[in-house]
Amino acid sequence: MEHTLQPPARTSLSLLTFTGLCVLVGLNLRPSLAVIGPLTEHLQLALAMNYTQISLLTLLPVLVMGLGCFVAMPLARRLGVHQLVGIALVLIALADLMRLFDLGWLAFLSTALLGGAGIALVQALMPAIIKRQTGERMAITMGWYITAIMCGAALSSTLAPILTDTLDSWRHSMASWGLLAAVAALFWQGNRRGLALPAEHRSHSPQPTLVPGRSAALAVFFALAGTGYVCVLAWLPPYTMDLGFSAVESGYLLGYLTCVEVVAGLLFPSLAQRSTDRRPVIFLVLGLTMVGFLVLALMPQTPSILVPLTLLGLGIGGQFPLAMIVAMDHHPDHQVAGQIVGRVQGYGYTLAAFTPLLAGVTRDLLGTFVDVWLVLAAAYVLLFLLAAEFNPRHYHRQFR
Repeated sequence: MEHTLQPPARTSLSLLTFTGLCVLVGLNLRPSLAVIGPLTEHLQLALAMNYTQISLLTLLPVLVMGLGCFVAMPLARRLGVHQLVGIALVLIALADLMRLFDLGWLAFLSTALLGGAGIALVQALMPAIIKRQTGERMAITMGWYITAIMCGAALSSTLAPILTDTLDSWRHSMASWGLLAAVAALFWQGNRRGLALPAEHRSHSPQPTLVPGRSAALAVFFALAGTGYVCVLAWLPPYTMDLGFSAVESGYLLGYLTCVEVVAGLLFPSLAQRSTDRRPVIFLVLGLTMVGFLVLALMPQTPSILVPLTLLGLGIGGQFPLAMIVAMDHHPDHQVAGQIVGRVQGYGYTLAAFTPLLAGVTRDLLGTFVDVWLVLAAAYVLLFLLAAEFNPRHYHRQFR
């Protein structure tokens, strides 16, 4: 089977406008998670939660993000792809705004579930939309979209303590991100007519599917890459506070790391765009991440905490979009590629969801996150082995 690039779909939206819309959507996919770490102390005081319980605020949405990927496409066939993205953005807005109210910690978890459901639907549908709209420009547009996701994490983690002090309420700080999601929903709805695609001919023949081994390899690769991301997002602020930094400083440090991720999210997909073989760039970002975790664990402030944070920001910021791009590379048809990415995200996020809980339990038992960072560094040996198999010349053999 010969892999050929498809031209972008003809719509009334320019590439620049569509990319801007993707950026606005992407900005809303991490704030509900990223604000948890910098506000850990407020949650512990207000809701009497330990580290294990707080980890559920990351575990549950990430788990729902995984499971939701399996139901996104059936729902999209019933409701429409673009309509469902708009509904998902409304769910994210509601989840954030619900945190304004004085809820017990069990009810507070429901906001994590609702937000996770909205994020899952968007993340499952956007890659196929991007591939259909942009064709051979997919890697660049995907880079902007993923970068916006990480930028949302950077903004929310940095501003969470500041907004808490300014608004004199951690609840108002968390709920304020619902306004951004509401704006995104309005803009998406306003441009939905321009996104609407003409009816396409659909073959009644069975769609090709990846062989189980390759599906598992992609899912494990995505899961391990996602594990590093969600653990850093959830537990870097408590770790830096253990090192003596204040809550505001810890929020700044997480914000710095995610700002570096933004740069990496633009840089590395652009480098990968130059060749259909993405492996050299993947090896580079995996190496940066592994070294970053080792330095963070063994000598975090020698000479400066910014050294491991820069390494991790470059590595994690590059590996997340590249994992998506490699999965999309496996088939030129946007529908099949979207199904592949949906399954990969589904299994990947489901596997990655439990790692913040394990890290939280480790912190409660041992009083430190050092062992967590060392285990994550060791996991990158497997990521190197998996990445070595992503040879585009062999992708056509992976279907049945």
